[in-house]
Amino acid sequence: MPRIRQIPKSEAPDSVVPIYGRLFGDRDPVAEPGTATGTPGNWWTVFAQTPELLDHMVAGFALFNDPKRVLPPQLRELALTRAGFAAGSQFVFSQHCKAARRVGVHEEQLAALPAWSAADPGLWSAAERAVLAFTDEMVLGRGRVQDATFAALAAELEEPAIIELAYAVASYQLHATLCRTLRLEYDDVDERIVEIAAPGEGEHDVMGTISMQER
Repeated sequence: MPRIRQIPKSEAPDSVVPIYGRLFGDRDPVAEPGTATGTPGNWWTVFAQTPELLDHMVAGFALFNDPKRVLPPQLRELALTRAGFAAGSQFVFSQHCKAARRVGVHEEQLAALPAWSAADPGLWSAAERAVLAFTDEMVLGRGRVQDATFAALAAELEEPAIIELAYAVASYQLHATLCRTLRLEYDDVDERIVEIAAPGEGEHDVMGTISMQER
């Protein structure tokens, strides 16, 4: 379950009601969760507590999809899908696989995306390789984009498109972090890095055993 209380339809602020209607129809999304893409939908019901933030996010989604954008949508969605994977967000990755298909990204590319740099080089154009390398360094390198990576990107994209790309990747890295932090949607998972109890009773000095040292 999300770490934050969800807002039922009966308590939804006026600005949130139309959003609920578009996504959930006549249903109360807390009592009857589920969206058209198969997600629980609790991103929306949690952020309904802060309608101004929700409005800001919705405006951001519209901004990225505006036909006025100069960054080609296929490159954008390749970057955002890869950003979701690199940031460890099942939700962002899964949702943008679907968005990527819609704008024409091939199934072979989506299948190869988790290990894109080791995939058949013929899968990627020079622009796609540059975008993916840039995305990785933004997310995995925490913004430490190398000069050579930026030069490869600049050889393929005009500066306004680079700005749009950087802004989109950073935005969805934020979304990925929020999902993991608040345990929303497909990122509602237990911590997997925990101690596994040794069998039997008593203390076990694993390092001492490995190093053949007696206690």
